[in-house]
Parts: sequence; structure tokens; C-alpha cells
Amino acid sequence: MPKGVSVRVRPPAPGFPGPRARAFRHPGPGDTPLEDLSFPFELPQDRIAQRPAQRRGESRLLHVDGERRRDLAFAAIEGEIAPGSVLVLNDTRVLAARLTGEKESGGRIEVLVERVLGTHRALALVRSSHPPRPGMRLLLGEGAGARVLGRQEDLFELEFDEALDGVLARAGRLPLPPYIQHEPDREDLERYQTVYARAPGAVAAPTAGLHFTPELLAALAARGVEVARLTLHVGAGTFQPLRDPDPRKHRMHAERYELPQATADAVNAARRDGRPVVAVGTTSLRTLEACTRDGHTAAGEGETALYILPGYRFGAVDRLLTNFHLPGTTLLLLVCAFGGREAVRAAYGHALEHSYRFFSYGDAMLLERAP
Repeated sequence: MPKGVSVRVRPPAPGFPGPRARAFRHPGPGDTPLEDLSFPFELPQDRIAQRPAQRRGESRLLHVDGERRRDLAFAAIEGEIAPGSVLVLNDTRVLAARLTGEKESGGRIEVLVERVLGTHRALALVRSSHPPRPGMRLLLGEGAGARVLGRQEDLFELEFDEALDGVLARAGRLPLPPYIQHEPDREDLERYQTVYARAPGAVAAPTAGLHFTPELLAALAARGVEVARLTLHVGAGTFQPLRDPDPRKHRMHAERYELPQATADAVNAARRDGRPVVAVGTTSLRTLEACTRDGHTAAGEGETALYILPGYRFGAVDRLLTNFHLPGTTLLLLVCAFGGREAVRAAYGHALEHSYRFFSYGDAMLLERAP
């Protein structure tokens, strides 16, 4: 596989996380270079899916089990998930979280609401020529306004003049990933949400779930697959590249989750009975693993900044459905940890050779956990 990385994408706006097209060759955990934990790869521009498949569920699926790979239509997943399996979905809903405007003192700004703290308060990324100061007012268009209360690392705490849900409904735009090079339109409003999205709070979609249709979920349930749900509100950190050459020093942004008792019970029963637990997306996997200790998954809600690197021992999940990810990111490290670096590297080479589409609107991979 090629050594370099040539991922040409729209440069992310300053202050907003986005992919960085570069390879790493520096010490990592146990003095292991990052490219020995994941790998760099060449990605032609036309492999970055700018639009979803014409119809939801018409994407492709690569089934990876160690060295074995099979090319399937995504609809074939109905026969790939055995009766008795527990299929865990993340039902977060993407907010219209991007706002534009100007400082009261002048100067354009762009705001990405990262986390809702209350009816009028939120943590947000703020792009401007100069960082806003506490007390500064922001004029956000459509008559909306907010005041800067303070700063927490990369995020600013904002207090809005009116209820935030009203502001976002009136003036917010869908925050498409930085490698999608068009402004959000009516198609995106539908297709950048899962069909089971319920709980508003994410700034990025749990993209592995975008492939499912109501009919496919019903067919899986009719075959005896137990469909369970949790909520993890995906933050902008999902696009954050590894900033430090030593991956151990990367800091994950905390994300809010809720794991219902019914889902914890379903996962524990499956583990007890030897039935597979299938996580739909890295967000579902991280939530389940964050809530699992000594083989027991506990219900609850809170925040997780779980960072999964190769060498991690999985306690809850047997199979992972995921899309294809950017090089040099925590998502690819997680996938390598789950499926084994060499198996995943070979799978990505296969996907590139066979014209799979990459990233949020791209194709999917069903990955078996490495021994």
C-alpha cells in the first residue's frame, strides 16, 4: 500500500477541527510509530463521497473477518446478523449547530454549537480573526444574539438571548463534515440523519447508521435480531486529527451519553448466553465499552472521553459496523484496535482497489473482532 497520504479536502476553517492530510512517523505507545498502530494511505479525491447513495441502504458493504473479505450490498447485512444478536444503535440527532454573524464590535464570526448546557447556554467553537473575550456580544443573524461567558480550552461558553432550540431552528445550518464540499441542502437535511434519530444533541451524524432503512431494521427484528439503543451526542472532536506526533498525548473531547437499562440488560444477557453484540458505529462501541467493567455493562448517563488504541481489550462488543475513516485519526486507531491492524490495512487496500466510497456518505464495513 502506498506510504504517503494524499487526501485533498476543503481546508477546515481556523478554529474548527478537520482532517489533516499528513502521515506520522514518531514514537507512540510502547515506542511504536503511529503508522504501525494504524497506517497512512493514498485516497483519490473522487473516493470521498460528496453525496449519499441515490437511495438509503443502496451503499456497499465490505465484510472483514481477519484475512477474509467479502464484497456485499449493504442490504445483505440482513443475512449477516445472526438471530439472537443484539444490534446497538446510537439514536442521537444532529443539531442545526452552525451559526454565522459578527461581533458587536465588528468582525465576522462563525459559531459551531458543541454542547448544549441548558435552555440558553452552550459550549461552542468560535471562528473569528481574534478570539472573543468574556463579556463580548455576538450578533448571530435572524435577530439572534449571545454573550461570551468564558472559555474552556478550545470551547467558549455562550449565553443566548433566547432559548437555544429556537435560535438553531431559525438561524442554524446543518454542520456537514469539512471534507463535504457543498453547502447543506434539502437532501442533506434528510440523509445526514439516521432514520431512528431521536435525541437532539450531536454536531455530527453517527454515520454507520445512515445506511439503515426502517424496512431493513424491521426485517432484522423479524429474524430475531434484538435492536437496542443508546445515545451518544457526537462532538466536533470526531473530526479532530491527532495533533501530537505521540498518539498517547492526544486528548479526546468528552461526549455526553445515555445508556438505558434495557440496553444494558440486553448486552449483559447476550454476553452471558454467548450471543454476539454488534455495535453500529464507533460511537455505539465507545459508549458500550465506557460502561463495561469486568464483563458487566452498567446503565447510566454521563460523559466519556474513552480513547481506544491498539492493545485495548474489548469487553462488550463482538462485531462493529463502521464506515471508512480518515488516516491519522482516532477513529482509524479504534478500528485497527478492534479488527487488527493488518486485517484493517488489507481491507482498506481492498476498498481502494475496488472503488469503495469513503467517509460519512460513503460505504460501510462489517468488522469481526480480532482474537
